[in-house]
Amino acid sequence: MASSAHFRERGLTLVELLVAMLIGLFLIVGMGSIFLMNQQTYRTSSALANVEDGSRIAFELMARDIRSAGSTGCDSTSGRVANVLNDQSIDWWANWNNALRGYGGSQADPAVATGSGVGQRVANTDSIEIVGAGNSLASIAKHDPNAASMQLNAVTPALYPGAIIVICSPDHAAITQVSSYNSSNVTLVHNTGNTFSPGNCSKGLGYPTDCTTTNGNSYAFTPNSSISMLSATDWYIGNNPVGGRSLYRIALAQITSGGTGMAAQAQEIVRNVTDMQITYLQRPNTSFIDASAVTDWGPVIAAHVQLQVESGPNTSTNGNQPIIRTFEATTTVRNRTN
Repeated sequence: MASSAHFRERGLTLVELLVAMLIGLFLIVGMGSIFLMNQQTYRTSSALANVEDGSRIAFELMARDIRSAGSTGCDSTSGRVANVLNDQSIDWWANWNNALRGYGGSQADPAVATGSGVGQRVANTDSIEIVGAGNSLASIAKHDPNAASMQLNAVTPALYPGAIIVICSPDHAAITQVSSYNSSNVTLVHNTGNTFSPGNCSKGLGYPTDCTTTNGNSYAFTPNSSISMLSATDWYIGNNPVGGRSLYRIALAQITSGGTGMAAQAQEIVRNVTDMQITYLQRPNTSFIDASAVTDWGPVIAAHVQLQVESGPNTSTNGNQPIIRTFEATTTVRNRTN
């Protein structure tokens, strides 16, 4: 009986212990594999989400600008725009004749230099310039063309001396620079002179433009004609501060409060957008063509944008390689599709 009790109380044999350890090891390896697979799936999903979010933001912002190319705020001007800004051939944002203008990868863009510096355009990537009228800021109560003075219906903090504005009536639109603004009597002046850059070649805002004299082509804008800020943007792929590439947007802005003119300022919009290629639909063509093949930018009615977007370094997969996706979208110019 003693030997039988001793037999019942003995521990595990070495073989049984090894088998139990082996089973436990298999379970740990299996659970670890499942954990790693779930982690990889999460990283892949996160990378794809980042890529898709970046492309969506980029297309939404670009499409908004492209649709408004050449817009004046009035639908009845039939393209009649008087532009009295000086240096229209020098300042890209002052050239209303090219309200939408694209540049191929090998073409120089006057809005931004190509190079390896931060904010500079990446070689062999396309860019696009867009000029139009922004949101309405004010309306005219009375216009005295001889004094180049406009009394407004209400005070607006958005207007200031040196601002570039678009004035629109049912007859035509005019682009001019504000030479002075008095918020006390709500009066805007659009005179000639060199106080601000680029300045006005004439105080006459009639159509067609006449810069041969100071008075130019005189025209009195009717009451309730709208006033908007000139919107000028340039989209391109630039070098970002962390050594990668980003989608950049240059926008026209006042240099400083009380400064002497306007300047184009670049802003990083979406990081990890590594390439942009754009083709254009030019009437009467039925197929999209590269910027270098466009002979006249006036009849261009649509732009087809192709963006290459990469995932960020913290969401890369497959041996630390980023996920790369190409997205495409076509946007029509709103006031050119009739």
